[in-house]
Amino acid sequence: MKRFEDRIKSYLEERGWSKLRPSDLAKSIVIEGGELLEIFQWENRSSDEIKADSEKVKEIRKELADVMTYCFDMAVILEIDVEEMLNEKLDKVIEKYPASLFNKESNSSDPGTENAYWEVKRKYRKEGKS
Repeated sequence: MKRFEDRIKSYLEERGWSKLRPSDLAKSIVIEGGELLEIFQWENRSSDEIKADSEKVKEIRKELADVMTYCFDMAVILEIDVEEMLNEKLDKVIEKYPASLFNKESNSSDPGTENAYWEVKRKYRKEGKS
C-alpha cells in the first residue's frame, strides 16, 4: 500500500497538484461515484450476472478506479496512512456487524437486507455512532 501511496504522491507532485483542495477532491469523488452508480441505473443484477458481462465489468473498473484514485489523492495530500485508516475502519465494522449475528440469517438471498443489519444500523444511528 505504501508503494502505491508513494506513486500517487509522485504523480501529484510532478503535475503540481500536491496542493489540491480536499473539498475539490471530495467533490470529484462524489462526481465519479455518481458515474459509477449510473452504470447500475434501472437494473438490479446480482454479482454473478455482472461478472458474466465483460463490458459491464470494464465500465465498472474504469469508474471505480476514478473514485479510488481521488480517494488516494486526498489521503496522500492530507498525509493519511491508507492502510492504517482502512484497518481501523474494518475493525470497527467487524465489531459492529459480528459474523455470528449474520450467519443466523444466512438463508437471506439479499445480503444487506437482513433484519439484524437494520437493527444494528438503527441502534448506531440513534447513538450517533458511525
